[in-house]
Amino acid sequence: MTSGGALSPVLVSLGALLLLLGSSGPAHAAAYRYWSFWERDGSKWAYATQGPSTTRPADGEVQGFRFAVSRDSSDAVRPRGAADFAAVCGDTAARDGQKRVALVIDFGTAADAPEGETPPKARTACARVPDDATTAEALASVAKPLRYDTNALLCAIGGYPVRGCGEAVDAGAGTDTDSGAESASGADGPADDQSSSADGATQEGEGPSVGLLVGVGAVAVLGGAAVWRARRRRG
Repeated sequence: MTSGGALSPVLVSLGALLLLLGSSGPAHAAAYRYWSFWERDGSKWAYATQGPSTTRPADGEVQGFRFAVSRDSSDAVRPRGAADFAAVCGDTAARDGQKRVALVIDFGTAADAPEGETPPKARTACARVPDDATTAEALASVAKPLRYDTNALLCAIGGYPVRGCGEAVDAGAGTDTDSGAESASGADGPADDQSSSADGATQEGEGPSVGLLVGVGAVAVLGGAAVWRARRRRG
């Protein structure tokens, strides 16, 4: 307390912050409809730690995209079906200055689809691109048209879906009916909280976590405390 018995502005701010955090915790985790980006690690899929426009795969790598309804990367479902470089790119000859990237594109299930749209069948493609090409460039060479939003989030592959981009949906909808897909919380799925933003950004539509808000709030409160103490000493 100050000499006048009133709470300091710092404590008032901290109390307001804690009240805000306590009242803003979500009762139910939101889910989003979006394309997730995966990399093949041996015989398993691993959720990509970078976006497709910053990832530069080497010749012989396998990468995948899956359209689904997910809460975050720990809840995301992997591309379905076999993913073998030889099976996808075996008929594509190597060339100097170029690389071959096997792409698995899974358009998801009817439960994942936006209203009025039907997902195309999953497909594979072998992209032969310059050695320095990114995954986004490899994808564009075999699966146009692609669609991105203003935040560089990958919205559509091969024109699917026609509308929408990372929109929030009913948390109970989507891949619960997809018995052929496992979530990334299984043995071979990491829990990085990222999506298929072209520049590697976090899934747009996902609000900041409580942990992040607490961290930001702590920085603000500590900074306010330092200013208040300095003013008090000067006074």
